[in-house]
Amino acid sequence: MRRRPGIGGLQTAAAARDQYRVLGENVAKLKMDLMKEQLATFRSQLEDFARKHKNDIRKNPAFRSQFHEMCAKVGVDPLASNKGFWAELLGIGDFYYELGVQIVDICLATRPHNGGLINLEELCRLLNQRRKSAREAVTEDDCLRAISKLKVLGNGFEVISVGKRKLVRSVPTELNKDHNEILELAQAQGFVTVEEVARRLSWSSGRATDALETLLDEGLAMIDDGHRDGKRRYWFPCVSSIASFVGNEIV
Repeated sequence: MRRRPGIGGLQTAAAARDQYRVLGENVAKLKMDLMKEQLATFRSQLEDFARKHKNDIRKNPAFRSQFHEMCAKVGVDPLASNKGFWAELLGIGDFYYELGVQIVDICLATRPHNGGLINLEELCRLLNQRRKSAREAVTEDDCLRAISKLKVLGNGFEVISVGKRKLVRSVPTELNKDHNEILELAQAQGFVTVEEVARRLSWSSGRATDALETLLDEGLAMIDDGHRDGKRRYWFPCVSSIASFVGNEIV
């Protein structure tokens, strides 16, 4: 017969488990302390790097983007506040807050023509056009970072993806799946017709008309009835060249 372990044996096993647990906790603490030390060292090096390359970070868009990636890896957000160490060191907070104000201005100025939905690429072009006297070039990455800081204004400002394009929305309009599919379809020519939407998306003409009229009511579409075939064109400034024409006049 197999003997059961006595009380002494159980106590010895329990003591061994406690020792392994304590050892494991100590190893984990050592690893955590080492990680914190390495992180502190890296942040210090990041600060030295920022001081040394201050002008490059402000003036060179590609350099600025890489700097942001480095910051993200160690949990540093230079845009968390427009005051403090990073803002004083680089002035980078002021750069993005200024950019945010200009983005709001452009979105408000173009809203009567695009319904509050503008192509990110077009927005970036208009920003650079407005900032000709500024030394810092603006990239789409800069626009995205500035827009992320505008979320404090509510649910009006956000970036949405439609097909291969990114659109900046400055009004709290909710676009459903049908609306997104129409916008994606319109990217080819800048406009669509009820017949084209129904044929390409395999919808009924009623469904296509309803979705298009909703986009028209929201100010996202413009109608053009001056064609021999009698088919109404629904133009979308946020994905067509109309936005460029309008932008040149407004900004």
